[in-house]
Amino acid sequence: MAADRPGDTSLPSSPWPEPIASDIDAGHFRTAESAIAKALAQPGLDDTRRAALLFQRERMRRILLDFTLDADAVKTRLRKAIPDLTDAEFARWDAAGLLEKQVVDGRTLYFNRAPGNLFRISAEARARRKDPKPFDDGPNEILNDHHRAIRAEALRTGKVNVLPMRERVTQTLTVHPDAVPAGETIRAWIPYPQDIPGQQDDIRLVGSEPVKAEVAPASTAQRTAYLEKKAEAGKPTVFSVTYEVTLRGRYVDIDPAKVKRVPITPDLAPYVAERAPHVVFTDDMRAFSKNVVGEETNPYRIAQKLFAAVDDIPWAGAREYSTISNIGDYTLHAGHGDCGEQTLLLITLLRLNGIPARWQSGWIFSDDRYDNIHDWGQLYLAPYGWVPMDVTFGRLAPGAHARPGDDRLAWFYLGGLDAYRIAFNDDFSQPLVPAKTFFRSETVDSQRGEAEWKGGNLYFDQWDYDFRWQRLDMPQGGGPAR
Repeated sequence: MAADRPGDTSLPSSPWPEPIASDIDAGHFRTAESAIAKALAQPGLDDTRRAALLFQRERMRRILLDFTLDADAVKTRLRKAIPDLTDAEFARWDAAGLLEKQVVDGRTLYFNRAPGNLFRISAEARARRKDPKPFDDGPNEILNDHHRAIRAEALRTGKVNVLPMRERVTQTLTVHPDAVPAGETIRAWIPYPQDIPGQQDDIRLVGSEPVKAEVAPASTAQRTAYLEKKAEAGKPTVFSVTYEVTLRGRYVDIDPAKVKRVPITPDLAPYVAERAPHVVFTDDMRAFSKNVVGEETNPYRIAQKLFAAVDDIPWAGAREYSTISNIGDYTLHAGHGDCGEQTLLLITLLRLNGIPARWQSGWIFSDDRYDNIHDWGQLYLAPYGWVPMDVTFGRLAPGAHARPGDDRLAWFYLGGLDAYRIAFNDDFSQPLVPAKTFFRSETVDSQRGEAEWKGGNLYFDQWDYDFRWQRLDMPQGGGPAR
């Protein structure tokens, strides 16, 4: 078992086996596996290099779980929405790169979510659907009274953090029956709220299953509650954590004329730096930035331009982050991305322009039935300090009931934040407390949880997760999980 026990590695996709990683990205899996086996057989191999090699082997396995469809399977799925889809249409969309795929050792494999993503990416494909129903996006992606109320209260009071809401949340991680032999101990990590004064605070652990959850210190960048439980034959193993937290909306009334460049202090320096593998100032990144930014010098105006450019990249469901060797670069070239991919691209572009930027992520929900995992970030603008940014929600367009003054809220998510979100993470790719023994299922983010036993990591296909919430400071509200 020692060969599969790499120890705690918060960045297992180390760039050390560069040729091997490149072969995997190019779909040369047999070549990569041969190189991994040869390297592992070398005497004196240190633990860091061994872990990096083992992760590249695991990355291939995970890619094959994400890419399982052949062309006929994709056509079959598409014809559920477009019954008269022609082979010529499919070929045109495929040639344009609108259907994500990878050629693995000569086999063309399509991403499992490629058929659904097509309608996100292509207006032509959307127009061909027999049932043009809207996508099930979050209610706060359209300008609404919540945004209006946050801005109005912030301007009225002169405060940044306003309109507190008290929520009770139960998060559950359920390992499938017999995924682990009976009697063996399963270790589980369930995400837990960061303590961020003003944004979210007054956090209280209400209970857990099993009892005595070990909550990571408040200083932990990816905070969790840790639990252990023995597996029983034929039964699911259920872990849960219930907590209460006070959440607030945020709004910074930014005057572009007041925004100035400031010297990069030691505290800010990490947030303008490259951070391989996912934040790298490549030649293509520099060219894209120059084309977008032009001759602009005001940091806020630069941020607006970059925010708008990334906002214009369509949202689409993502493959597992652990399978991507450089998320910022991947998103730039894929022409689509989910919230974390868009956020890492924007963070890279902002840092490239000398604007400090950092990560946040967690969970979003509503007063009704909507909830989902989500990633966003923050940027530093003097004299305002750290302000929120959510490029996936992007520039807000008025809904069916626009009001005078709504144009002032178009940039709400570049300096503002709704209250319907819980941040678990203040950084990406950071170690858990206590440390995992085996590779994480999610090497970048921490929203669904993690689980393992002495035999290895338990991947996402071996357990399920759930999020339930209840509003405590009003009689009605809250809602069931999706």
